[in-house]
Amino acid sequence: MNAVYAGVDLGGTTIHAALATRAGDILCQETIPTESHAGPVAVLKRIAELVRVLAARIQADPQAVGMGVPGLVDVASGTTRFLPNLPTQWRDVEAGRILSEQLGCPVRLLNDVRIATLGELTYGHGREAQSLVFLALGTGIGGGVAVDGQLRLGPLGAAGELGHLTVLPDGPLCGCGNRGCLETLASGPAIIGEAVRLLKTGLAPRLFDLVQGDAGRVSPKEIAAAAQAGDAAVQDSLRRASEYLGIGVANVIVTLHPDLVVFGGGVAQMGDVLLEPVRETVRRRVRMFPSETVRIEISQLGDRAGVLGAVALACRPSTN
Repeated sequence: MNAVYAGVDLGGTTIHAALATRAGDILCQETIPTESHAGPVAVLKRIAELVRVLAARIQADPQAVGMGVPGLVDVASGTTRFLPNLPTQWRDVEAGRILSEQLGCPVRLLNDVRIATLGELTYGHGREAQSLVFLALGTGIGGGVAVDGQLRLGPLGAAGELGHLTVLPDGPLCGCGNRGCLETLASGPAIIGEAVRLLKTGLAPRLFDLVQGDAGRVSPKEIAAAAQAGDAAVQDSLRRASEYLGIGVANVIVTLHPDLVVFGGGVAQMGDVLLEPVRETVRRRVRMFPSETVRIEISQLGDRAGVLGAVALACRPSTN
């Protein structure tokens, strides 16, 4: 059998792990609850057990493990610095060392969105691009940047926090402390919040029918369906969110002039109802060079971007 590598995508709710070849062919995979309330040591033990279960399934141990984590990590040491959405925030947890000792192989860590960027660069649309920008549209907006075929991390591994571009001066307060961040205007909660307001004020009758009047059921999928069904107010709200997103993308394009901009995450699954206005905004605002030279696409990997990016990280030669 060819060499096998493990990829782990650690989330606040679930852990997704896979064993795959260097070419990105997934041999087996599994998703389990994170049970983050138990603390870092217990979660890392669950991850090690999951990798061992997968290895037993195919009777091959991984050569190395890559793992994406939802926050800041010291890439060189594999120490988590700040995972804001996990209990204890995993401050200064030597996660790489702990997992390496349990699994008997090298373990490398990276921020989850940067690792999804690496996945798209290695196994997705990025195979045909030298420079790539990745935006993960979900509860927040994360990002990653690859230049000349290399992931750009910066000294703290935090380069590419595109959700915190200022798009609307004096706009809504963001969790980062700034105002008017892209994340406050075009993330899942921003889009859903406006749709719920329209629903409750009687301005979104088709959305009302789709969710049977239950605001708790409003999601990007239902919002896109309501827009396509003709809810004018929902269409307008999506156009505004898309324009804000397009402004952020336009700013990145004139800064980096990438070959490709890729959208991942749950909100991106709205498809062209979201992306076509983004493309139009970019065409309108990028005037220094032909903007059509920059492709804007939905992730080719979908929800596999994180775990495949972790596999790509595991495949990288050791720098020790």
